[in-house]
Amino acid sequence: MSLNQARAEEIKAKFQERDDHIRESWVRAMEARLVRDELDKCQRGEGVNHYENCKWLSEKYMKMLQENRVQGYKHIDI
Repeated sequence: MSLNQARAEEIKAKFQERDDHIRESWVRAMEARLVRDELDKCQRGEGVNHYENCKWLSEKYMKMLQENRVQGYKHIDI
């Protein structure tokens, strides 16, 4: 295997790693969107009792908002 072929394989692997990272980030963001939609349905369905009956769902959504943000491949620390 020549040096150019090894470099090409390294670049392909890096692109695949980047694509996987971005895809997983979007999947987590879409999961949060699904939880938000379920929370909306629960709040509409429960009416005035939604504070008690949908509390677990709202807590789950708030946790997902903090953890499941779409992140790019490069991280810059400021």
